[in-house]
Amino acid sequence: MIVKHADQPKGVIVAVHGAFEHAGRYEWLFDRFNHFGFHVVAGDLPGQGTTKGKRGHIRSFTEYIVTVLSWIDEAKKYDFPVFLFGHSMGGLTAIRTVQQHQTDVNGIILSSPALGMKNGLARPVYFASKLLNVATPSIRFKTGVRSDMATRNEGYKAHDVSDPLFLRKVSVRWYHEFERAIALAFKKIHKYPDIPTILLQGGDDHLVDVEAVKEWFNSIDVSDKSIKIYEELYHEILNEPERELVLKDVISFIDQHLNEDSV
Repeated sequence: MIVKHADQPKGVIVAVHGAFEHAGRYEWLFDRFNHFGFHVVAGDLPGQGTTKGKRGHIRSFTEYIVTVLSWIDEAKKYDFPVFLFGHSMGGLTAIRTVQQHQTDVNGIILSSPALGMKNGLARPVYFASKLLNVATPSIRFKTGVRSDMATRNEGYKAHDVSDPLFLRKVSVRWYHEFERAIALAFKKIHKYPDIPTILLQGGDDHLVDVEAVKEWFNSIDVSDKSIKIYEELYHEILNEPERELVLKDVISFIDQHLNEDSV
């Protein structure tokens, strides 16, 4: 777990990174959150970044949820409004966390949440993977995901090529737990609490199914919800060249809900 402190704090943001990456890729965003007056509580999810254990492998998606709950507990120690931010699989993790635990936060920010995959396994490989998930769940395969599929930011693309913490293989169990979590995000949609929610989505997303994201958003019964599609942006909207515009929308949402009671 890492905590980055703002000089004059007015709230705390719990930030959950996406699949294959790690919290270190969010240095720019965390610095900007601090600049706008927010402490940041974050870290690497199990099997990713600098965490212990087999890289790219989890036994259950619950491991992610338990980790995020511990970050939220840490954030609440500051006695400021707490906001939950999740990108991609981090957004899916945020969704499953609040569905399962009715977590008490002031607002939720979902950045291109992983609610449908564009690049799933080919059918023969998929059926083979289901057998391997039972027999040898920790066996890993290449993700096939490249940075140029996620962002147009040349700096990030160049950095990721040599980043030793960037995952290039995941386990069969990881894949099926990820897929199961997506299904549960829809199946348990009635469990999503009435917490102010903003969903920000890249319109030219090559990794996440934008129509599935819209379907999920339109189905949640939340009194204060909004969605914004950035038509030209790729998946990593807060790494894109236009990221300051996206950040402005995030900060505007948070400021709007700073003085409201938690749900």
